[in-house]
Amino acid sequence: MNKQIIITASFLGMLAVITGAFGAHGLKAVLAPAQLEVWHTAVQYNFYHVFALLFLAVFAREKSGGLISTAYYLFTFGIIFFSGSLYLLSCRELLGWNWLIAMGPITPIGGLLFILGWLMLALAAIRNK
Repeated sequence: MNKQIIITASFLGMLAVITGAFGAHGLKAVLAPAQLEVWHTAVQYNFYHVFALLFLAVFAREKSGGLISTAYYLFTFGIIFFSGSLYLLSCRELLGWNWLIAMGPITPIGGLLFILGWLMLALAAIRNK
């Protein structure tokens, strides 16, 4: 599990750097400031939860268990749902994909997954002896 967490965190961390640089350099001239702010929020939460995943990998060495595994999946899918939906929503006008507005409800689901991931991490720490 530890190796899987590190590989996932590495991939999602790389994605965060790429999307951050793309937003700062490639999208700055074509997106409205409000859309760039949404893009920036997606990058921030992507990074925050990559660090959470890396911490899970360290914590998993001490005690591997169902709570750590659950937190891993919650953080990973939280990044996909929360940041992924914000990346797409911020570019929907640029892409001409106005139907992407339907993705709006996916963002809070990703946020809920983040919250639950943190809860699982807290419970794993409480149970760790």
